[in-house]
Amino acid sequence: MKKILVIQNKRIGDVLIASVIAQNMKKIYPDSLIDYLVYDYTVGVIKNNPNIDTIIAVNDVELKKFGSLTSLINKLRNTKYDIIFDPYAKLQSRLICLSSNAPIRIGFKKRDKNPPLPFYSHNIPFLKTKTKNCGKAIEDRINMVTSVFDIDETIIDYEPKIFLTEKEQQYNKLESYNKPFIMLGVLGSTPQKSMPYEYIVELINYITKTYDVNVLFNYAPHQKEDALSIYELCADKDRIVIDIYEDSIRGFVKLMNKCSLLVGNEGGTIHISKALNKPTFTIFSPYVLKEHWASFEDGKKHTSIHLLEEKPNLFSTERDERRKIEEDPSFMYRQLTPDLILPKLEVFLSHHLKKNS
Repeated sequence: MKKILVIQNKRIGDVLIASVIAQNMKKIYPDSLIDYLVYDYTVGVIKNNPNIDTIIAVNDVELKKFGSLTSLINKLRNTKYDIIFDPYAKLQSRLICLSSNAPIRIGFKKRDKNPPLPFYSHNIPFLKTKTKNCGKAIEDRINMVTSVFDIDETIIDYEPKIFLTEKEQQYNKLESYNKPFIMLGVLGSTPQKSMPYEYIVELINYITKTYDVNVLFNYAPHQKEDALSIYELCADKDRIVIDIYEDSIRGFVKLMNKCSLLVGNEGGTIHISKALNKPTFTIFSPYVLKEHWASFEDGKKHTSIHLLEEKPNLFSTERDERRKIEEDPSFMYRQLTPDLILPKLEVFLSHHLKKNS
């Protein structure tokens, strides 16, 4: 019986996407034990996943302490893993790999390390371009599996999944309303992933004026004041149910499972919605690489907009351009105006919603 560890200490979307490694390793080794090392605040997206036997949840602040990291390294070494996957590929996870004594240690090869340092037995380069509509981020993680292990191409699972219990599927906070609900990600996970407030208000006003729906807001708990500021600027507050909100990842999963679709800034909630098989319209931050994170887009069920596609002349070919934009995306984000977004949003929404009579 193989003991396998997957390390993905990062944000919610990264953790969910990397779960495809576990899904496919269970196909190769059905009797294996697969552990998944993640930050504690991301557990909600992999809870109840039958492909993951144990979730090892760690605190990101605590793990930065030398004593805590050493203790974790010793614990994981004593587990005697046969295989370790490290899509996180940062110093913490590399040290875990190096100290583990696992015979197979698979990690991403850093572009600037030649030859690569001996953290891994298999240094897997990032793919140069995507070749499938799952998006390059998922394809890179699948490539970590297929580069080392034999698996029939026809059974590879490219789709991250969220598994709800029967009780979770009975979530009923929306049952007393007679209109379908859509979820709006009114704020990104970081300021760099958030649209200008007046832009999101214009989109909300268009949706509530045009479509026969109720609207929910999604935002992080610490963003409540900002979300309420956006709400106060909206024209049709009767269509916005501001008092239904879930402050945990698992709570959001249950709530989103009862919604018709999601419109929002690129981030973890988009990936959650896709894993729940809900249609999504993604508004990309100007610095985010669309080919990496735009998954399963077909122009109907899943679609998106990126400033690079609308105004390519605003982007230079400098290697460090993305980092410059990330440091201060405000100017570029203001170029992605509602006038650019609304035509694409209208096409998307018309496939899924009934218009007001």
